[in-house]
Amino acid sequence: MQIRWKIVFFVVALALGLTALTNRKSATAAEPQAAAPAAKTPPVAKNAKAAVPTGISIPDTTLAINSATPMSQRVVHYEIDAKYDAAKHTVDATEVLTYHNLTGQALDHFPFHLYQNAFQPKATFVRDSKLMGSRDSDYPTWENKDYGSEEIKSLEVVGQGDLTAQLQYIQPDDGNKDDKTVVDLHVPKAIPPGAYVQFRIAFQTKFPETQARSGWKRDFVLGGQWFPKVGVWWHGAWNCHQYHNTTEFFADFGVYDVKLTVPQYEVVGASGVLVEEKSNPDTTKTLTYHGDDIHDFAWTVSPRYKVRESVYQSQMGPIQLRFLMQPAHWSQAERHDRITRQTLDHFEKWYGPYPYKTLTVVDPEPGSAAGGMEYPTFITGDSSWFMPAGLYLPELVVEHEFGHQYWYGMVATNEFEDAWMDEGINSYTEVKILDSILGKNTSVLNIAGATVGEHAIQRLTFIGVADRDSMAQKAYDYYSVGSYAGITYGKTASVLLTLEGIIGEDTMARAMQTYFMKYRFTHPVKEDFLKTIEEVSGKDLRWYFNQSVYGSQVMDYEVLNINSFPVNWYEEKKDKKDAKKDKDKGDTVYQSYVSLHRKEDFVMPVEVEIVFRDSKNNVEKIREHWDGQSRWTRFSYQKKAKVVSAELDPDHKIQIDRNNFNNSYTDEPNGKPAHKVANYWLFVTQCLSQALGWWAV
Repeated sequence: MQIRWKIVFFVVALALGLTALTNRKSATAAEPQAAAPAAKTPPVAKNAKAAVPTGISIPDTTLAINSATPMSQRVVHYEIDAKYDAAKHTVDATEVLTYHNLTGQALDHFPFHLYQNAFQPKATFVRDSKLMGSRDSDYPTWENKDYGSEEIKSLEVVGQGDLTAQLQYIQPDDGNKDDKTVVDLHVPKAIPPGAYVQFRIAFQTKFPETQARSGWKRDFVLGGQWFPKVGVWWHGAWNCHQYHNTTEFFADFGVYDVKLTVPQYEVVGASGVLVEEKSNPDTTKTLTYHGDDIHDFAWTVSPRYKVRESVYQSQMGPIQLRFLMQPAHWSQAERHDRITRQTLDHFEKWYGPYPYKTLTVVDPEPGSAAGGMEYPTFITGDSSWFMPAGLYLPELVVEHEFGHQYWYGMVATNEFEDAWMDEGINSYTEVKILDSILGKNTSVLNIAGATVGEHAIQRLTFIGVADRDSMAQKAYDYYSVGSYAGITYGKTASVLLTLEGIIGEDTMARAMQTYFMKYRFTHPVKEDFLKTIEEVSGKDLRWYFNQSVYGSQVMDYEVLNINSFPVNWYEEKKDKKDAKKDKDKGDTVYQSYVSLHRKEDFVMPVEVEIVFRDSKNNVEKIREHWDGQSRWTRFSYQKKAKVVSAELDPDHKIQIDRNNFNNSYTDEPNGKPAHKVANYWLFVTQCLSQALGWWAV
């Protein structure tokens, strides 16, 4: 999501300067959310029978997937007929929601998300943004354009009548009575297990100027989280959290049939497959879309999109690729197409097939907060008019957002409860895939010798907040947006990259594929993921997971000291000539020590490479292992050679060490790098001064 791109842009900008200078980024499932509080309505009698409509079911269509049979357990069917007013940025719509009660018990109430109500001055989303910082806006003032709303005009339950008056706003997370992002409906007659219930809803949505990857900017709109959406029955209770500034989305799989009526001049993109497009007499047009085995639906319109289309042949069948580009970015259309194909190829080979028939990639309006977002079969990229070939930010965003089609779209974990299981796992696969496509040390930047790799970016995002929060906590419980981003994205990626060094890269690859294929079209919890890794690797990894996933321990190991001195230092030589002869012959035996120190609380076995050099300049390298259990350890040697250097983690397998600068130690300082950096810094500052002078003219 977009939260990382601001960090990435900052780090890349820093890297462009600095690299140019040197010429070279508990072991149980999360507890379910408590059930919503009961409304003040009469209790349902034990012998009450629901008025269950007959002839209602969830379609078993496969129009939008390359499969002859459905791939998910379909719980919902949304039929939405919506009209967009481009002048007012509003949607007036009707929604028919069919819900299949697969909970195993009678349901007497249903909570719904009304996400657009987050963009109101007293809402929890805005309040959290003022406290924690924000992805898009810190709300220094409140303006009318910031306001969004989602109002249910009427709601009927088929067979039970108009229940609009029974709707009650609830705040299950924080009790903020001014927050209207969740509304609860109690039904007079409970819906029995296995039965269907149908809701007929009329609603109006007003979009704000783009925030949290939905809304309008000039004549562009991204329709995300725009319709009333029922919660998920999860682990014995309704899971329907309020919209927080660090939370994303969670919903059941099903079928979507959506009609969008928009001005005829608009270019439209949406989730699913386009079934029909027709012009209306009132200068509008209606487009009908259908989606199978998805859990959300998003759309976009702009009169200025330029369209590129192509076909990718996947493992399950052809995929229609559609790229909606800004005119100023049209020269980058081929880059977007190429990275999409390369990413598809890697995901299918490494993790499993992409089953959908379409993928829409949107290049959003410049200056909007709509970049870097994912919805089923629909993603937004992020670019600018100036994007040199060696600056891979468009590739990074497109790859990352496509990855969500797997970890958010198909695996569909609960991002309110465990954001790291989507954003973090996706950040890890982002490193692996971009490294494979663009090179390990050049996957973000490769211009004129200045290089930055994706793994470095991920590590940099979390080391500053490494001791703030754990990965295994609710997304809205983080200290700040920076902590949420650093831990959820950067730490997770770094933890999984480090895990490769423990169980092996090939084993990790098999575990990732096993996890995806086993849990796609389900809602797994963190223990499902962790146990899959343990089962595939055959290792008990609790010592690692308890610290890295469930804990907030920090890892920082250092080479504390190295030193050597002659064993017979106390013996007096006849003269300096004799001492020099012994040294030249290599007869001097040295006592050497290497001291290692665990500075923080994360305990992990480490490897150290120690280098010795004798009087004839012969080099010997020794590898030692330390379990890290004590605070420090010391290795002792007697050799006819001095210890000249020691380096922890010489193969650079560990990505979670907070400070890499203390991981090595040499007997003599080398001033050449500092001299080189000073010269390049002088060069860069002169160039910046000239550039600023040019802009000032």
